[in-house]
Amino acid sequence: MAGLRLAHAVRRRWWWLRWRLLGRTVRGCRVLVFDSEERLLLIRHSYGKPHWTLPGGGIGRGEDILAAAAREVHEECACRLIEVMALGEGDDVADGLHQVHLVAGWTCDTAMADGREIVAARFFALTELPEPLSEKLAARLPGYLTRAKAARAVRLG
Repeated sequence: MAGLRLAHAVRRRWWWLRWRLLGRTVRGCRVLVFDSEERLLLIRHSYGKPHWTLPGGGIGRGEDILAAAAREVHEECACRLIEVMALGEGDDVADGLHQVHLVAGWTCDTAMADGREIVAARFFALTELPEPLSEKLAARLPGYLTRAKAARAVRLG
C-alpha cells in the first residue's frame, strides 16, 4: 500500500509537470456503474483520501472513451459493463490539467476490489450511500444521476 501511495504522489507530480511544460492535459473517465437493482458501484482507493468515490481512471492516447471506462471498471472491480454510454465531460475538474469524461454503464457482475489499487468495491442503494463520500462526488452526484437516467431513457426510447 505504501508503494501505491508513493506512486500516486509521483504520478500527480508528473501530470503537473507534463501539463506545465508540454501543455498536455490528462484524459480520464469516471464511471457510474449500476447493477440490476439500480444500485450504484462505489470504490475506495488504497491511496489518497479514504473516501468512497466512482471507479474510473486514465484514457490512453487514441483509446476510445467507452472502451477505457469498461477497461478501468473491469481492472478495478472485475465488473463487465453493458449498455455503456458517454454522458459528456464531467464538471468536476476545471484546472486545465485534466479532462474527465463521465460514462454510465450497467453490469450483472458482483463487484470485487482488486486488492491493490482498490481496497473496497460495493454497490449501494441511492438512498443509503456510504460515509465518507468524496465531497466533490457528493455535490455532483444528483446531477450525474439525472444525466445517466435521461440518457438511458432516450436509449431505451
